[in-house]
Amino acid sequence: MIAPMDVVLKLSALLFGIGAFGFLARRNIILMFISVEIMLTAINISLAGFSQHHGNLRGQVLALFVIAIAAAEAGIGLGLLIAKNRIKSGADVSDLTKLKW
Repeated sequence: MIAPMDVVLKLSALLFGIGAFGFLARRNIILMFISVEIMLTAINISLAGFSQHHGNLRGQVLALFVIAIAAAEAGIGLGLLIAKNRIKSGADVSDLTKLKW
């Protein structure tokens, strides 16, 4: 059974709100990246829901691009975290300014 569109949008909005709150309330870079991943998952849920509602595959194809962007974001985040840990251990965002030349 396919979930109604309003259920899909409410779930997507709830996940996006949780991710946005997690991103704004945390100072740990790992938790911030997890929050961004939650927000991107919410976007994928809404894209798939709209795609199912309209009966075409455009939203699902766009969701695949969002997944690729999320993978690139995770790679960049891991690179930043490794570069920061070479200078000072910990995962606080305020220490990222020390990565400047």
